[in-house]
Amino acid sequence: MTSARPELEGRNLWDELMALRDQQRTERSNGIQVVKRKDLPAELNSHGMMRWYMHPFIKDIVLSTLSIHEQEIPPGSRSGRLKFQGGQIIFVVEGSGYTTIDGVKYPWKARDVVNLPLKRDGIVVQHFNSDEKTAARILVVEPNLYAATSVDRGCGLEQLEASPDFTKRDARQES
Repeated sequence: MTSARPELEGRNLWDELMALRDQQRTERSNGIQVVKRKDLPAELNSHGMMRWYMHPFIKDIVLSTLSIHEQEIPPGSRSGRLKFQGGQIIFVVEGSGYTTIDGVKYPWKARDVVNLPLKRDGIVVQHFNSDEKTAARILVVEPNLYAATSVDRGCGLEQLEASPDFTKRDARQES
């Protein structure tokens, strides 16, 4: 009998799964337990200034079930504007400002937690620093759904607006 999926013929996917398990165990046995902010490079991208603690492409840590980044928003500035599924938790480390979720403004200050709702068709989100003198820092945490649902995460991930602190010149310097 010929399969419609010839790339699967003759393979033992169970054994491949067990080999993947063993590979993951080996990788995690030497994984980093404590991720220190001082060891993280700052990354200026179209969403703003970020430092990644956990990310789908960071493989040298013990756990990869979450995606965690810190975002710094300069005085009086804002992040990029995104459309995505939501489901994030944001801890405000420093500063004050607000987040718009589908056009509704939610003010926050240091030590607050902002919950971004999970919606089937997604949400539109942007963060604003309302202090003209001090940077705001937020810690963003979400499940690492990239492997389970793809980068589009069900509703599509779209950068609707870049942070004003990022320019195309910055992008060229990164390459």
